[in-house]
Amino acid sequence: MKQIWRAIAPILAGGAIMLLPVPQGLEPFAWYYFAIFAAVIVCLVLEPIPPAAAGLIGICLAAALLLVPVHPPDPGKPAPAMSGQSNQTQTMTAAAGQDHGRILSGTSSNPAPALTVRPAKPKPSDEIVWVLSGFSDATVWLIFTAFMFAAGYEKTGLGRRISLMLIRKLGGKTLGLGYAVALADLALAPFMPSITARSGGTIFPIIKNIPALYGSAPGSSSRKIGAYLMWTSLAATCVTSSMFLTALAPNLLAVSLLHKMAGIDISWMEWFKAFFPVGIILFLAVPYLVYKIYPPELKTSEDAPRWANEELARMGKITGREISMACLALFSLVLWIFAGDYLNATLVALVALCLMVVLGVISWEDVVGYKKAWNVLLWFATLVTLADGLNKVGFLNWFAKSTSVHLTGFPVLAAAIVLAAVFFLVHYMFASLTAHVTALLPVFLSSILLIGGMPVRLMSMLLVMSLGLMGILTPYATGPSPIYYGSGYIGSGDFWRLGLIFGMLYLVVFLGIGVPYMLLLGIW
Repeated sequence: MKQIWRAIAPILAGGAIMLLPVPQGLEPFAWYYFAIFAAVIVCLVLEPIPPAAAGLIGICLAAALLLVPVHPPDPGKPAPAMSGQSNQTQTMTAAAGQDHGRILSGTSSNPAPALTVRPAKPKPSDEIVWVLSGFSDATVWLIFTAFMFAAGYEKTGLGRRISLMLIRKLGGKTLGLGYAVALADLALAPFMPSITARSGGTIFPIIKNIPALYGSAPGSSSRKIGAYLMWTSLAATCVTSSMFLTALAPNLLAVSLLHKMAGIDISWMEWFKAFFPVGIILFLAVPYLVYKIYPPELKTSEDAPRWANEELARMGKITGREISMACLALFSLVLWIFAGDYLNATLVALVALCLMVVLGVISWEDVVGYKKAWNVLLWFATLVTLADGLNKVGFLNWFAKSTSVHLTGFPVLAAAIVLAAVFFLVHYMFASLTAHVTALLPVFLSSILLIGGMPVRLMSMLLVMSLGLMGILTPYATGPSPIYYGSGYIGSGDFWRLGLIFGMLYLVVFLGIGVPYMLLLGIW
C-alpha cells in the first residue's frame, strides 16, 4: 500500500497544480509545465521509480505536449539574443498559450500581458533538441567522469588502502581514530563526487569492523565507540562535500544551473579558496566536537591500528594499478587547480579517463558496465534540462518578480543571509540533495537576480556551497545518512538531536565566517 501511494502522490501533486487557476501574469503552458516539474520533484523525493526515469519521463512528457517554447517569452522586455537564433524581435500581445501554438493552451481569465518574443516556427526537431540538450552540458560529463574516478579507487583498492593506512597511523586513541576517519574521507573527497560511494561505500565498510573489537554493538553498548565513529564519519563527509566542487555531484549540477541561468561560472580553485576557512575550521573541529558533545565511553583504541595493519598485510604491497590511479588523480587535481584558464575541467577529467583505460587502471568493460555512472549521466542530464525548462517557459521570471517585491527594503547583506539560511533549512523537507537543487536553486536564483543591489555572485556561492553541509540535518538528508542511521549505533532521537546541533553549527560558521571572508576576497 505504501508503494502504491508513493506512485500515486506525484500524479496527484501534478494534477492538483494543473487544475488550479493559472496565476495572474503567467501563461497556461508555463503553469502546466510547472505542474509536470512539481510531479517530477515529488517523484524524486518519494522514489516510486528510479530518479533518472522520473526525469526522463518529465522532459519527454513536456516535449510531447509542446509545453516548452523554442524562444522563451519574457514579459515586459525583449529576450536576449541566443546562439543560433535570429536577432529580429517581434512584439505581440498574446492570449494565453497562443504564441507558439501550444496544444494545451487555453484562454486565461486574466488579461494577457504584452510579450516580446522572437518569431518562431516550431519544427518537430525543436522539442527533441531541447530534450537532449542536457547531454551536451559539460558539467554532466564531469560528473560522469568523476564517478569513473570512484570506480578506479574501488577497482584498484587504493581507497581502502588510504583509509587503512590512516587508521593504522592515528587510531591509537579514540579521538585520533575519529580524525583518521575524517582524513580518509578528505583524501578521497576531491575525486569522488558520490558521497554515498565515498562515505557509505568506502569508509563505512571499513569502520563498521572497528566497534566489534571493543565489544561495542548496536544498542546498549553502541556508545562505547561505535556511535562516535559513525557520527564523526557522517559529520566529516558533509563538511568535505562542501570543501571541493568535485566532492558532491549536486555541487556540479548546481554550478551548471548557475551558468545556464545567470552566466556565473565557478572554477574548481575559486570554489576551494572561497570555502577554505569555513572548511578547515569545521573539518578540524568536527571529530573533537563529536568527542565532547557525543562522547565515547572508551577513550583509547589500541586494537584498531593492529587490525588495520593486518588488513593492509592481506592486501599486500601497493600495486602498479594503484600507483597509476594515484598519479592520474594527482594529475587531474593539479590541472584543475593551475590550468583552469587553459583547459576545461571536464576535458581534464575525460583525458584522465582515457589514460585510466590505456594504462589498465580500469578496463573499457568497467567503463561501459559501471551502471552508477551511466545512471547519474542520464539523471543529471534530464534534471539540467528540466530546470532549464522553467526558465524557457517564463515561470522563473514570473515567480522571481512576484517574490522579489517582498524582499525589497531589506538591507542587502541581511536579505542575502536570510535567503541562504532559508535555502539551508528547507532541506528538512527533502530526501535528496539533487531534488533540492533542481527544485529550489532556480527559484532562489531567479528571485535574487531581480532584487536591486543584491550581490548575485556572493549569493549564488552561498547557496551552492551549503549543499554538502545541509546533508547533516536528518536521517534521510543525503545518501550515506540512511546507511549510518541503519547501522543501529545512533538512536533515532540522538540522530535528530545531533543533526539539529551540527546543522546549526555548520550554518552559523558558514555564514558568520564565510560571508565576511568572501567579501574580503572581493566576491560580490
